[in-house]
Amino acid sequence: MHQKETLELKNGDFCLVIAGTHKGKSGIVQDLNTSKTGHITITVLQENGVRFKTLGRNVQIHINPTDERGGTQM
Repeated sequence: MHQKETLELKNGDFCLVIAGTHKGKSGIVQDLNTSKTGHITITVLQENGVRFKTLGRNVQIHINPTDERGGTQM
């Protein structure tokens, strides 16, 4: 069985929304929050200045190749 590599979301990461209402949008992760039920919510700041909220499970992290984490997906 293949093990899916998971990465921790952090403020300042560039992400692409791959599911949900905002699918296809991208931007910088801001305002990371864990709800009472344990779900991770984030605010994404788009290049044009517009912000939106989404769940952490709906995003794919794009990492700078020089980043020590080395993966590309949450």
